[in-house]
Amino acid sequence: MTVNTSRRGFLKAAAATGAVLMVGLRPDGVLAAGGEGAMLNPFVRIGADGSVTAIVKHIEKGQGPATGLSTLIAEEIGLTMDQIGYEFAPSDPQVYNNLLFGPFQGTGGSTAMANSYLQYRQAGAAARDVLIRAAAAAWDADPATLDIVDGIVTGAGQSAPLGDFVAAASGLEPPAEPALKDPGAFRLIGNPDVRRLDSEIKGNGTAMYAMDVHLPNQMVVMIARPEQRGALATGFDDAASKEIKGFINAAVLPNQAGVAVYAENTWAAMQARDALDVTWDVSAAETRGSDQIEAEIRAALDAEPVYNVNKSDAAATVAAIDGAASVVEKTFYFPLLAHAPMEPLNCTIEATEDGGILLHDGCQFPTGPHMAMAEIFQLPMEKIRINTMLAGGSFGRRATPSADYQVEAALAFVMTDRSRPVKLVWSREDDLRSGYYRPAFGHKVRVGLDDSGSIVGWEHRIAGQSIMKGTAFEGFSVRDGVDHSSVEGAADTPYLIPGAHFGLTDTEKATSTLWWRAVGHTHTAYVMEVMMDMAADAAGQDPVAFRLKYLDGGEADQQRMAGVLKLAAEKSGWGNAPAGRSQGVAVHKSFGTYVAEVVEISGNADDGVRIEKVTCAADCGVAVNPDVIKAQMEGGIGYGIGHVMRDQITLTDGAVDQYNFPDYEPLRISDIAQIDVHIVASAEAPTGVGEPGTPPAAPALANAIAAASALRVSSLPMAENGVSFV
Repeated sequence: MTVNTSRRGFLKAAAATGAVLMVGLRPDGVLAAGGEGAMLNPFVRIGADGSVTAIVKHIEKGQGPATGLSTLIAEEIGLTMDQIGYEFAPSDPQVYNNLLFGPFQGTGGSTAMANSYLQYRQAGAAARDVLIRAAAAAWDADPATLDIVDGIVTGAGQSAPLGDFVAAASGLEPPAEPALKDPGAFRLIGNPDVRRLDSEIKGNGTAMYAMDVHLPNQMVVMIARPEQRGALATGFDDAASKEIKGFINAAVLPNQAGVAVYAENTWAAMQARDALDVTWDVSAAETRGSDQIEAEIRAALDAEPVYNVNKSDAAATVAAIDGAASVVEKTFYFPLLAHAPMEPLNCTIEATEDGGILLHDGCQFPTGPHMAMAEIFQLPMEKIRINTMLAGGSFGRRATPSADYQVEAALAFVMTDRSRPVKLVWSREDDLRSGYYRPAFGHKVRVGLDDSGSIVGWEHRIAGQSIMKGTAFEGFSVRDGVDHSSVEGAADTPYLIPGAHFGLTDTEKATSTLWWRAVGHTHTAYVMEVMMDMAADAAGQDPVAFRLKYLDGGEADQQRMAGVLKLAAEKSGWGNAPAGRSQGVAVHKSFGTYVAEVVEISGNADDGVRIEKVTCAADCGVAVNPDVIKAQMEGGIGYGIGHVMRDQITLTDGAVDQYNFPDYEPLRISDIAQIDVHIVASAEAPTGVGEPGTPPAAPALANAIAAASALRVSSLPMAENGVSFV
């Protein structure tokens, strides 16, 4: 797979292949075709030999956009999946911006398919249009009588491969509004037999990840970072490092955030860094421990919230609950969590012959590091190029507002004479001890029920560390002081809950915080669904039936959420678990997608819990690639369950305690015996699937444990709070 690194280079390479048809959508909505100079925003390239390439503007980190976006183009042109390849788009936010992020190129928030579905279908349809018109002109036929099937133009008693018409098609003006295929004619979209385009290269080891980059004469740099957030490097002794074979040099980074250690290879860099004796200024560093952080969050929950999230009458809610026939209440605590992708962070920087800079990176948000490097190297944006590689996971970690690891690499490179490429490598220990984390949060909820078991009031207080405040994304997410990522999934729940009030209090950040797979939904879904279960239990009602009462409003939100809940209940055999097993249910909407999950366990909290089966029902609109969707639901379920079972990041005097997978253990394949995924057939616009499988997983497990053991786990991880697993 060839990856292009600049728009101009991309266009030149395309033109060099001979007659080339390139089709895309300009920002003004006008489609265009042609060679260099005629193209703005290309999404599909067709070579003279008939080869078709999708230009994928979203990073492939395992979630499937390389296959999904290619499927859209192949469907509209009339290809098989064997007849299309893909390349990653160059970094150019004016051309390849995420339509849901504004003038910013990036992948996140489960937006890849949601923002690209029509864009890529239109590009494919426009290519189809000009190819058919070119063939019609060559054959003196009516374009309406022609078709493209499996890459062959047919009709009027003739047939020829589409490559025969590329040269002529390049001179035609595509329609501003190309006719899209009727969904009834889809052969690829929604086809469960369509498999991922990147499976073979990942299976045979030829896939190139950022970690696989090895440039001639490159140096490897590793950074000695402080144990405590906010400490600054003031000096170092590298006498012991100089004894390490392959050590080259060491230098304090210009921002004093660490010391860069240069070596001939990764092992030498790692050994030399470990031998370095760094002097740190810790006067402004974090010194709190996890117990103190938790105490601060719990104290904030006991005080009146600083922000009234949903503008409802808090006093009326409290009065309704105080006058209720029964009250259910619980306080929850969620610890810091690391992302821990399989491929640790890394990137490689080199100088180019034209005086520019080239970054090789599994780059999730190209615009951020592109701008940062332009500033660091004092170069115009067009002199900075990014070669986007495959990434071995992210879960949000590769997309920081500060472009942290790319800035590290740039600072390390700018201190050299730039004659040798520099490859920055993080170790697993670096990732766990010096990274960004899902912030710690607490919730305090009181629910009042009347004599019939119906909710009359819901008071919900949330306290925790804001992700967005103080970053470049504050204006995007913060309104009236409320960081939406702190309350999403609770304050905007599809449940029609009478007398509901939500309040928020921000607490001081103990670490660098960051979005983590499903962001705020990772804690709000847990609380909402455990509390709904507790309310159902107090009302003496079935948990599924109880939830459905608050999803009967008739709006699409309620209908779709009720739909997945009913489907998951049906497919799991809800209420009819085999002897010795218990079930728990949860349903949640995140990133426009509705997911219900039923977890079936054997055993109990004291003797040991085994997760026997997870049944998932998902409504994500049009299911472009069902195979990818199922894989993402399975992965999201495992990610959500694995972290609540065992994982947490704790601090001692401001330093992270965990080092590697032995003390931050990821989910193992033996932890879940079976996962069944059912996709709701839908004609709604497609939404995201990379994250929505995660939020319901943990509360469904918690509710199953409660059904088996009468234990409501309100502090995580479960293994540290009364639950054993077998």
